[in-house]
Amino acid sequence: METPSVLTQGAAQQRGPMVPEKPVQDQSERKPERRRPGRRPGRRTQEDQEEETVIRSVVSFTPDPLPARYYDKDTTRPVSFYLSSLEELLAWTPLMEDGFNVALEPLERRQPPLSSPRPRTLLCHDMMGGYLEDRFIQGSEVQNPYSFYHWQYIDIFVYFSHHTVTVPPVCWTNAAHRHGVCVLGTFITEWQDGGRLCESFLAGDARSYQAVADRLVQMAQFFRFDGWLINIENPLSPAAVGNTPSFLRYLTTQLHQQVPGGLVLWYDSVVQSGQLKWQDELNEQNRVFFDSCDGFFTNYNWREDHLRRMVAQAGERLADVYVGVDVFARSNVVGGRFDTDKSLELIRKHGFSAALFAPGWVYECLDKSDFFQNQDRFWSLLERFLPTHSICSLPFVTSFCLGLGTRRVCYGKEQAVGPWYHPSAQETQPLFGEHKLAGDGGGWVKAHCCLADAWHGGGSLLLRGQIPPEVGNVAVRLFSLLVPAPPKLFLSMVYKFEGPTDVQVALELTTGDAGSCHVGSVSVLNAETGSRHSPRPLRVPPTKLARWVGRCGQQLSGGWIQRCYEVSLHGCLLQDLLVSFSRPPGSREEKSFVCRLGEIQVVDANSLLVPLPRVKNVTISQLRWVPLISGSEGLPARLLLSCTLHWSFLLPQARCFRIHCWARTGSSSATEEAPGTEKPVFLGLAFANQYRVVDLAVEAVRFGQDGRVEFLVEPVPREGFLVPQAEWARAALVYSAPQ
Repeated sequence: METPSVLTQGAAQQRGPMVPEKPVQDQSERKPERRRPGRRPGRRTQEDQEEETVIRSVVSFTPDPLPARYYDKDTTRPVSFYLSSLEELLAWTPLMEDGFNVALEPLERRQPPLSSPRPRTLLCHDMMGGYLEDRFIQGSEVQNPYSFYHWQYIDIFVYFSHHTVTVPPVCWTNAAHRHGVCVLGTFITEWQDGGRLCESFLAGDARSYQAVADRLVQMAQFFRFDGWLINIENPLSPAAVGNTPSFLRYLTTQLHQQVPGGLVLWYDSVVQSGQLKWQDELNEQNRVFFDSCDGFFTNYNWREDHLRRMVAQAGERLADVYVGVDVFARSNVVGGRFDTDKSLELIRKHGFSAALFAPGWVYECLDKSDFFQNQDRFWSLLERFLPTHSICSLPFVTSFCLGLGTRRVCYGKEQAVGPWYHPSAQETQPLFGEHKLAGDGGGWVKAHCCLADAWHGGGSLLLRGQIPPEVGNVAVRLFSLLVPAPPKLFLSMVYKFEGPTDVQVALELTTGDAGSCHVGSVSVLNAETGSRHSPRPLRVPPTKLARWVGRCGQQLSGGWIQRCYEVSLHGCLLQDLLVSFSRPPGSREEKSFVCRLGEIQVVDANSLLVPLPRVKNVTISQLRWVPLISGSEGLPARLLLSCTLHWSFLLPQARCFRIHCWARTGSSSATEEAPGTEKPVFLGLAFANQYRVVDLAVEAVRFGQDGRVEFLVEPVPREGFLVPQAEWARAALVYSAPQ
């Protein structure tokens, strides 16, 4: 018999997410014996049985107070925030609510690394003042939102706004880090108010500017983003400008110590005399700031003469000069808009990095119904100047979800209908665009994102192509890899064709280190090259992995098909992941095809045998009840419940958490477990060890009755497989009417 932990609402509020207090035991609340549902095949978990916490609460329409900065005032949904003054910055210390804003995703390794001496690409995201729908940490229901997904082409993402301290919304940090892109916030001062702010911390002694730098470093370290763009756009007094290089050096040194791979960049604005005088280049008037930090972001009104002069100024640090390109093409600039490639051509000609300012122009100024086509066109024009980056770690799993959609699908089964936007849920994106066969054969494959259908999430990857008569197949490279291969590799592909076809599809990979690389007998080599391999699909999954994948080669929900592969490797380096389309044997006619990819997995097979830890210590706090009035007596028939869930889990082992609930009402059935045949209701995704339930409709109760809501926390492992429901964590809220 399980004995649940019973807490009052007040006790639950005092419990932090990571260090739970010992719960109060109340024998009157001892639950009847729970029948643990039979364990379905799934990943092995630790066998210790966790207590289910039960929280008792009397319904009150006086809500628990919430810190205003962290929650939307109308709905109590958690939001990302900025700071508007130096006082707010210096007073900031981490609270429990700050945990919502901490990035789950570490900065993934990629090649070439940011530290390599090669031209880089920075994207500075400035859109309508910032903190739009992206401020809602748990997502929102918005039609046609902005999305960026060409991550493989960029190195640095700067979130820009005109607030003094722009902390990047955590959704952007999660999406960028998943692709190996580092994220910077912005520290900006402007106009007369900015001048007074600068004088207050730069014109005094070292302790003043060091205190500001220490707090900026602390915020980057705590929220797990990677540094700062410093933008001083107001004149400085001689004393203040004299201390600015020291401030930059101290900030840069401290950030490097606390945030591995951290960056501090300076924007071309103030010169060493203290005047606000944009130079559009690195020169003797602003070089002192460049020498004091990691890089220099130029203003936008440059000409090629500026670039020529900068070559000598930058010396061996050419790549640390980020030449600004205003994609809106405001003022007297080179390129911009769909001519931005002209800017990139000159910048790369002289060996500099590029800083693309506000490429959201394609969303803000063009027809939103054509957004995906316009964004793909914009980046395809720049592609030849943007080297592809390689993924450097396993597991590698993606459903191609953009973090948005018109409905939400979970492994082929529709979960919710309606628009949604949750950038943290964006999965690793491929190389988009058109891939043509060499020569004049005419074969091609085009890769597009598509929201019309999904295997998991809100969309899939649409591959259209043509196989000409003179060739047997066409292939498209979707991902560049640079990963030392484990001895045994498990691969999976979920796909479906649009309409009847006899075209065949296969997952292929290329390997390096050909001299020492050995590929086991489960693969057959393509005739094209000795390093490109076409693994043979498995009819049934490997015995030891059957608990993970039991439907290899079979049709799944929604008409999707899963292909599974197991490859033995030794001394190999994984280099590329391709999808190949081939005509049937004996066919010589031209073949066209439309295929959707729903998921690709590349996993170290041995990693699947490691036990997955359990979610523990689920608590419920910060309750808010809102009555829905109905009926002639004016009594509420239903209530809206908002509350905060916390739990403990080793975050590096999670992709995210799916949150569900069961709701029961009545004097006797309130304490019974929901029937095993009843499916819990999906509430949302969490990318932290906490989740805010907002306006969940539950039945009102009369005096003498109990209502019960049970919350379930489902961990999603990094390998992307389902954890059986019997192994999710649970906490229950038992509520009663006031006397």
